[in-house]
Amino acid sequence: MSLRNLSLRTLVLAGLALLALALPAAANAATHKAGAVVFSQTQTVEGVEEGGLFAVRDGNRNQLTENPADSEPSFAPDGRTIAFAREGDIYTVRPDGSGERRLTSGTALDSRPQISPNGRIVLFERRSAKGQPANLYTVAIGGGPAKDLTPGPEEASEARFSPDGKTIVFVRTTEASGGRANADLYSIRPNGAGLARLTSTGRIDEFDPRYFAGGIVFSRGDQSEGPAGYADIYTMKANGTKVVPLVRGVGSAYVEDVSPQGHTLIFRRDRGLWLKQIGPKRGKKIAELPDGSQTNSVFSSDGKSVATLIETHESQELMSINLATGRKSELAGVWKEEGEAAFGPVIDWQPTR
Repeated sequence: MSLRNLSLRTLVLAGLALLALALPAAANAATHKAGAVVFSQTQTVEGVEEGGLFAVRDGNRNQLTENPADSEPSFAPDGRTIAFAREGDIYTVRPDGSGERRLTSGTALDSRPQISPNGRIVLFERRSAKGQPANLYTVAIGGGPAKDLTPGPEEASEARFSPDGKTIVFVRTTEASGGRANADLYSIRPNGAGLARLTSTGRIDEFDPRYFAGGIVFSRGDQSEGPAGYADIYTMKANGTKVVPLVRGVGSAYVEDVSPQGHTLIFRRDRGLWLKQIGPKRGKKIAELPDGSQTNSVFSSDGKSVATLIETHESQELMSINLATGRKSELAGVWKEEGEAAFGPVIDWQPTR
């Protein structure tokens, strides 16, 4: 359903519908195994910015928070908690919008939270000020002092937990010859020990890392903006050995997400969104993308569907794709008229057991 000219004032928090996000009805349990897709959205109404976190499931759309600064939602692996960023701090909330808790505070800018597989800590990026390099920090799920995992002047970003939560892969950006920034992959344990460099390729960047069942899949190329940017997709063991090309050739390919089962990849290539088993089999295009569009795609917890946010200069669309049938369903959309409405850059799909 289009949100064109729709005021957020008309969105009502419906208690029963919100409860359904966390506890699906028994009648739907057999056919709807995936949880809610959560995202942030803002809209200007009569000169006042409104918005917050929203969730959509089975056609039901609900507002979870009412602060337009809320963004970058990320579910805990059990699906019962959402971590998110608000005005430079990290918060958590339940999937029905209750139980909001502030985890960090201060003048630093905290962003991109992720809850560990065991649900005990939140990993996030912290910058001393806007435009400054980020370091990786952790904080207990209940709050408390934050721990710096990557002290130093180098940028540390794009972190991801391994499925067992014992290691974190991330991108560290350093200055290479000629003053060019160069991005390599590193790993570290959640307690800050065991820092290891996984790639060292000089003037070639590694980025977009994700763990899969056999190690790490990542993009390799030049991540700069503009015509110079390009990428292919590679895999390697979790310790950085046995680097093997997975997707390369005509047209750049960028990692989007890996299925929770760890065997299937979603990637963006040219004007398409592609699905591929991580291995020798060929990939298949599952969606056509507009020229110059940006995407952000995530698997459902059962690996049977993908939610993708597609952004062009004119509009943004959030849709789901059934991977078995290819059926596409619009979850939400906005037309960007005079900058009045916009989704945030991060979406997540609620894990279900």
